[in-house]
Amino acid sequence: MEMAEELGHLLVFGFLFSLAAYMVAPAMTDVTMAALCPGRDECSLAIYLTGLQQAITGLGALVATPIVGNLSDRYGRKTLLLLPATASILPLVILACNRTKAFFYAYYVTRTLTATVAEGSMSCLSLAYVADKVPPSRRAAAFGVFSGVCVAGFVAGTVAARFLTVPSTFQVAAVSAVAAAVYMRAFVQETDGGASLLRAAGDEEENSHPLCVPSCSSSSEDVAPPTLPPLRKAASLSEMAALLTTSSTFSRAALVTFFHTLGETGLQTALLYYLKAQFHYTKNQYANLLLVIGIAGSLSQLVIMPMLAPKLGEQKLLIIALLGSCMHCVLYSIAWSPWVPYLGASFFIIGMSVNPCIRSIVSKRAGPFEQGMAQGCLTGISSTANVISPIVFTPLTAWFLSETAPFNFKGFSLACAGFAMLIALAVSINMRPAELQPDSK
Repeated sequence: MEMAEELGHLLVFGFLFSLAAYMVAPAMTDVTMAALCPGRDECSLAIYLTGLQQAITGLGALVATPIVGNLSDRYGRKTLLLLPATASILPLVILACNRTKAFFYAYYVTRTLTATVAEGSMSCLSLAYVADKVPPSRRAAAFGVFSGVCVAGFVAGTVAARFLTVPSTFQVAAVSAVAAAVYMRAFVQETDGGASLLRAAGDEEENSHPLCVPSCSSSSEDVAPPTLPPLRKAASLSEMAALLTTSSTFSRAALVTFFHTLGETGLQTALLYYLKAQFHYTKNQYANLLLVIGIAGSLSQLVIMPMLAPKLGEQKLLIIALLGSCMHCVLYSIAWSPWVPYLGASFFIIGMSVNPCIRSIVSKRAGPFEQGMAQGCLTGISSTANVISPIVFTPLTAWFLSETAPFNFKGFSLACAGFAMLIALAVSINMRPAELQPDSK
């Protein structure tokens, strides 16, 4: 009962945080276009600035998130969660005051800096918190529930944006961000780094192994030495490189994460501007589309994944989810009518399970005092893709939406995003079932 209450507080925090973060999404494209290119449906400057922001944010998160995750192994999840919870407030306050060109650039700079610690760290630390509280056999479903609650916050924020004015949207989002930080500080309890799970399992610690450490040596590919106590310093690049090279489980999970995030970020970079140029979408149409995505994601994580994960296992569910993600991108890219993107959005009910499946696979291979580092490194890999993706997809999107496109295929960049997810699908199929089980002697 106590564990359920503690996780319940974390879920409330995740909901409020997501509510604030995603409430402004439907309005941001129109706000950006109005500030930079008023009266136009196509604006290369807006596309490039959005891509640059994603690249800088990804580069910062690549460095910051593994360190933050590793520090949480030493100082506690709650202590480090205060960082993203408070950092996300200021950018929303700026646009709540005004949305002129000067205020937009102030928001742009502030958002770029704070997002390096706000986005990736929140997910990484929350999942490590869940791993501290939930046994390995139930983590896939638990990760799915947490993701589902965050998507529910996305849905609630999108519904609110659908009926609020643009100024009110940013004001309510700022209040929600403050409420999330206050609630987390007041009610979320610190974890014990998974020690309670070890005590409950008796000798489980002797049979648990980390993914790897720089000095690990093993007789087989995926057998690692006994779990280490909390690290005395922040994770180094050599330690993260060792995770990639000495565990085939982590190597394959890293490849799947990289290519899936590459495609997903490419989709996010291009989609809204593509819909603006192709079908002249407005704020309310964006909200309607995002609402379909959010409802599909909520159903996926709160209903479908808890039912299917125990029956199918993470690998099969991962393959199905990646297949849905590919279809998600392809239908967007070939949309011939304004209603087709809604059909493509419905495939999100399948594709939403990719991240929880991968996180669960990696969590099972990590020791109880290494969940922060493991999840942080995986987020760092995702951040690497977030750096590369805008560099590739931003000019590609701007080129094919312009009058100088080599051929008439405005959704070409979205099709390329689907191809990246297809590579992730191929890697996931090659995962061996034995790699997905917890390490044991």
